[in-house]
Amino acid sequence: MNNKARVIAFYLPQFHPIPINDKYWGKGFTEWTNVAKAKPLYRGHYQPQIPADLGFYDLRVPEVRVEQAKMAQEAGIEGFCYWYYRFDDNTRVLDMPIKELMRTHSPDFPFCIGWANHDWSNKTWEKGKRFQTDITFLKQKYLGKEDYAKFFYELLPMFKDDRYIKVDNKLLFYIFAPDDIPDIDILFKTWRSLAKAEGLNDIFFVARADSCGKASIIMSKDFLNQGLERYQHYINIGFNAVNSFSFRRAEILATGYWKKVWRQIQIKLIGSSLNKHDYRKVMENYYTSEDKLDYVFPTLMPRRDRTPRSGRNSLIYANSNPEVFKSVVKNALEVVKNKPIQHKVIFLDSWNEWGEGSYMEPDLKFEHGYLNALKEEIENA
Repeated sequence: MNNKARVIAFYLPQFHPIPINDKYWGKGFTEWTNVAKAKPLYRGHYQPQIPADLGFYDLRVPEVRVEQAKMAQEAGIEGFCYWYYRFDDNTRVLDMPIKELMRTHSPDFPFCIGWANHDWSNKTWEKGKRFQTDITFLKQKYLGKEDYAKFFYELLPMFKDDRYIKVDNKLLFYIFAPDDIPDIDILFKTWRSLAKAEGLNDIFFVARADSCGKASIIMSKDFLNQGLERYQHYINIGFNAVNSFSFRRAEILATGYWKKVWRQIQIKLIGSSLNKHDYRKVMENYYTSEDKLDYVFPTLMPRRDRTPRSGRNSLIYANSNPEVFKSVVKNALEVVKNKPIQHKVIFLDSWNEWGEGSYMEPDLKFEHGYLNALKEEIENA
């Protein structure tokens, strides 16, 4: 554990074929399909973004998974938070890399689980011309105490693994959409009771928390300053910490609220409109005083460009590069520097979200630039 920062990177276990993706997007589909066909949308737009060292990898290849962990560790990343897609006791997808992680005990690199508790639809990877209407393929279900107990025992071998990431000697478990769980108190009580029965210390629940709600047509000061109230809500209902996600707020401060309004008008008039912001300006407005609280774990994003998934309706943070990212890392480290060591957690979004254009892995343009920037700032902090 680094005493300067505990950087935990979100990891998308998607880059291998699975039956449901074959069915709805075509045989052999992974997001490399979208990444490779992305087109630049304006002069100087870096698309397509092509992977370098690991190429268009397949996560069924164990050497790829080992090399990913090696790169991350050398850059100062403590571990991966694997997205886990469980819809009910009988339905889970993209769990092959996690199964292999447990079966082979490789890579020997810390990890934790993030429950990606959201529906899968034709909008999950891309809308695509083949879909005439919106379709939900997999519905996230919340079936109460008995199913929560099954979920716990499903993860128990991971919880007992010596690589599993802990905070305050409690097992870190991340929830993507905390507001969607109707009986979250039952989940908390069930898991904490079972953890004690199994000789585990406890579960450290972390909620993904937007610092503000959806903006109304007339933006108020309160809209931009909801962070403390929203974060405290999750603590009050039983979470141990929140991962602050302040990008909606930062976009408005960086680019202006009325640009968002104008974009919605354009979408209604012509059917599409880029949601483009300057990366540096967004990140200059990102971190808030609430991020310095012990129970708030901030987010670090190297870049973002949803062109592979969304085309002309993409969210794009333009002009990111390793040098600018380096200054963002410095700011993130400053935010957590006075926290207890266990709580110096920064969630890195993401390790390999190529379809979102949010990744640390080397590409042809910047090579190891983002990895080196993170490493240098951590070492020099």
